[in-house]
Amino acid sequence: MQRQSNYDQMRDEMARKITTCDLRPAIARFGLRTDADCLYIRFIGLDYRMPFATGLPERIEDGFRTARIASYDEAMTIYDILGYAKPDCRLSGRFVALGALKGIVQSASSGSDMFAGSAKFFDDRIGALRCACEAIGGTPFGVGDVAYRLPLFDFLPVILQFWASDDEFPASLQFLWDENIRDFMHYETTFFAAGALLSRLRTLCGG
Repeated sequence: MQRQSNYDQMRDEMARKITTCDLRPAIARFGLRTDADCLYIRFIGLDYRMPFATGLPERIEDGFRTARIASYDEAMTIYDILGYAKPDCRLSGRFVALGALKGIVQSASSGSDMFAGSAKFFDDRIGALRCACEAIGGTPFGVGDVAYRLPLFDFLPVILQFWASDDEFPASLQFLWDENIRDFMHYETTFFAAGALLSRLRTLCGG
């Protein structure tokens, strides 16, 4: 038997914990659909279901004909939204970089270096990136060679800004988050969410 990775073990531990949580407040807060067996949530432009019995989110594919267990980044983001979001969480409508969030210690990169590989990947795929953003329900927003307001969840948007490389600077990419994002998820979870979103966009761009 193949040994589970540490990431899969952590995901599965969180799955066990989420089965013990009362999810009714989150279901009502975010208007989520449920049936007797599962909770349903839309994330990064895709449908997911989470069986109450296992707590393991599954990405639904092929019109509900097939499903696969969500990745670590996908699952951890979904768990945080369901189990952490504050009862009075509200969007402010103001978007800021992570380093500008209240209570966050400023840093030189605020995680932007983590996206350098994706920025390089998109550098010669600008048209494809625009199409990918629109494929998941994004709308043009703000400044950048590619700049879109994207539905991370149906109820929680994020802004992607991408600048192509030139003679002086490499390609760069950043996300802007609602100023109240930490009422919805932990600061650390924003990196899981961004990772899941970038993986989805790269797939749509042929990566």
